[in-house]
Amino acid sequence: MTLRSALGKSVAALAAGVMLVSLGACGSSNTATQHNDIISVNDSEPQHGLVPSNTIESGGGNVLRMLFDGLISVDYQGNSHMEVAQSITPNSDASQFTIKLKDGWTFTNGEPITAESFARAWSYCANVRNGQLGASFMSLIKGYDELQDPHVDANARLSGVQTPDEHTLVVTLNQPDAVFPAELGHVAFYPLPSVAYDDMTKFSQHPIGNGPYTFDEWNHNENILLKRNEQYIGSRKAQNAGIDYRIYTSMDSAYADVMSGNLDLLDNVPQSEIRSFKEDPTLTSYSQPGSAFQSFIIPERLAHFGLDKEGDLRRQAISMAINRPLICDKLFNGTRMPATDFTSPLVPEYAKELPGAWDLKYNPSKAKALWAEANKISPWPETATFKIAYNSDGDHREWVEAVSNEISNTLGIAAQGEPYATFSDLRDRISDRTINTGFRAGWTLDYPSAENYFSPLYTTASADGKGSNDGDYKSAEFDAALAAALRQPEEQLRRKDFDHAQEILLRDLPAIPLWVSNISAVSGKDIHNVHFDYSNTPTYQTITKS
Repeated sequence: MTLRSALGKSVAALAAGVMLVSLGACGSSNTATQHNDIISVNDSEPQHGLVPSNTIESGGGNVLRMLFDGLISVDYQGNSHMEVAQSITPNSDASQFTIKLKDGWTFTNGEPITAESFARAWSYCANVRNGQLGASFMSLIKGYDELQDPHVDANARLSGVQTPDEHTLVVTLNQPDAVFPAELGHVAFYPLPSVAYDDMTKFSQHPIGNGPYTFDEWNHNENILLKRNEQYIGSRKAQNAGIDYRIYTSMDSAYADVMSGNLDLLDNVPQSEIRSFKEDPTLTSYSQPGSAFQSFIIPERLAHFGLDKEGDLRRQAISMAINRPLICDKLFNGTRMPATDFTSPLVPEYAKELPGAWDLKYNPSKAKALWAEANKISPWPETATFKIAYNSDGDHREWVEAVSNEISNTLGIAAQGEPYATFSDLRDRISDRTINTGFRAGWTLDYPSAENYFSPLYTTASADGKGSNDGDYKSAEFDAALAAALRQPEEQLRRKDFDHAQEILLRDLPAIPLWVSNISAVSGKDIHNVHFDYSNTPTYQTITKS
């Protein structure tokens, strides 16, 4: 079974409310032999503290997924596991779900995990008074809209989440959602212990979870250290003693550390080594299809780029000015695949040929014509420079320069990259909407469904700082098309509705799709049991050292 088909079946099974059990063959069995080495891996400094509902970037997400377990998990083979959930059962139209919890789960401070552990955390996430970046993930639950009133009580709850007893959650949605069980795998749906609400800022610096690891220490801009949770009862039992997440601002430095034995695993090979890393005899290399979707966003608030005729023409022209296959081949040595839609091959809804996908194909003559047509509406200033912002610590300079050069050469305008020192610096400017240029945007799967590429990035509910819709794209037409897809329990019919939603995105181009990144990673020869899940993330808990 391919990874793609396994993931598709996993989502379908969850959507049908099928009870799933942990599978020992996944390499994470509780009975497997444990090793007592701490594994060192690369990471970036989290944008904010380590709170699940306020984390929408990989630096913090990598850590939180090891500190917490939610209701379900999906392993690297695409198999779904019930974690804290015993069962997830939909009503006849998937507008309400009854979730039964297992007994015996506790946070690492000894507090039992109950239905209230989830209900309160979800309401905290949804309540606008708390300003959580993951709030939009709760927008599908009844009562979310009421919690967006800026005058709402800080303790107001989601009316659609009821706890009839300690081990039961009854979740009523705003509309039917056939993939809701899969969505429950996102970090925003993790439970929180009651102590978190005493001082969330303090908690964010020393989180208490229920996952395969416990928090040990965070030395900002240096490392985050986790230790194995010896009391863990889920399917992802840690096979090593801990994880040392080392913060890097240079992927070249991280690669050098792997070569010298000072770092065990690097999950993203730098551009400088992309042509040679597979042949390096001193390292173990990993290369396989991935889910990391790379694009750049041109905010509609920028002059000449509104969601109107002129803006549509300019976005289409810029997209057609980019020779994606050439960049993927020459710059990335085939470790990237040119985007054909707004998803990746790791979801069953991935599409190669959609109406409007011609916007993603290199067509310099058409690009020039579209740009000239836009100039007839409102001339592009001769002194203006089109910029794409990126973080220098993430190995993006070369591709941003390549894309900028193609835009400049094709359209006859000045175009260049705009570097920011760190990912956190860039994210802060994006989050507070003070960035006045285009900017790079990346997304990997949080759960194996195309919906995860759409709802967080392009829905109205995710705009204005309530999610990851950083360009603040708002389209009632797209929202309705996506809602229609989620109401559809039949997989094939749901795919058609997803395709329609994508056609709207291809017309409006709220982001300019570029390519999907393969997994390109290296480790020391003494590192074993390295796997990568649907989100391109290493299964840190399976890694061992000899």
